[in-house]
Amino acid sequence: MASPIHQFVVIPLAPLEIAGIDVSFTNSSLWMLISAVVSIVFLSMAMRRKAMIPGRLQITAELLYEFVGKMVQENIGKDGRQYFPFIFTLFVFILTGNLLGLFPYAFTYTSHLIVTGVLALLVFFMVIGFGLYNHGLKFFRLFLPPNVPWWLVGFIIPIEIISFFVRPLTLSVRLFANMMAGHIILKVVVGFAVSAASMGVAWAALGVFPVLINVGLIMFELLVAVIQAYVFAILSCVYLKDSVDLHH
Repeated sequence: MASPIHQFVVIPLAPLEIAGIDVSFTNSSLWMLISAVVSIVFLSMAMRRKAMIPGRLQITAELLYEFVGKMVQENIGKDGRQYFPFIFTLFVFILTGNLLGLFPYAFTYTSHLIVTGVLALLVFFMVIGFGLYNHGLKFFRLFLPPNVPWWLVGFIIPIEIISFFVRPLTLSVRLFANMMAGHIILKVVVGFAVSAASMGVAWAALGVFPVLINVGLIMFELLVAVIQAYVFAILSCVYLKDSVDLHH
């Protein structure tokens, strides 16, 4: 049995180096591309007919649209409609990556910190960029909540600054750690079942228990895949609200 960590190894499929920089097309890139294609094909097919009485695919797409739209409105407000395309794309990209990663021989790109880190930094810089665009230098009032006593200002501002700049770290680590941990556990339990099957009939019977446990773990991982995509998207909404309302 391969090491449980082997499933996270990035393998170049089309090696390429430009000016000393490795820009190879990897298995991670492949599954990001597959995720994008699957998402586009699914949503295009679901909304192709635009029927008054929707079918199953159209209902699924509409529920997904309404779910994200409600998330954006509740956490950012009416002014957050401008962020809907970004949040919708972010949610679908992460959710599709999480779900595809549960298939055999698939690569879970959301289990890599570099991927989740880039997504988190994208949200972080959007908050700063749109915050400065909407409020100018008043955006920096974000680090000083209203009605703070003057003698606490020297303590509050550093705390607010630190909490603001650790957002990309906490946002990215939460997703990557949950996806990696879940896949490692699945691999280890499967390893027990395979090892038991290779040790004879008596041990093979005992191998049924790890298989049953793995089925339960896969169901749990399906739930985690959806929840983690939701958590990433809703926290992104919460952070983007700072570019609309400085204090809330």
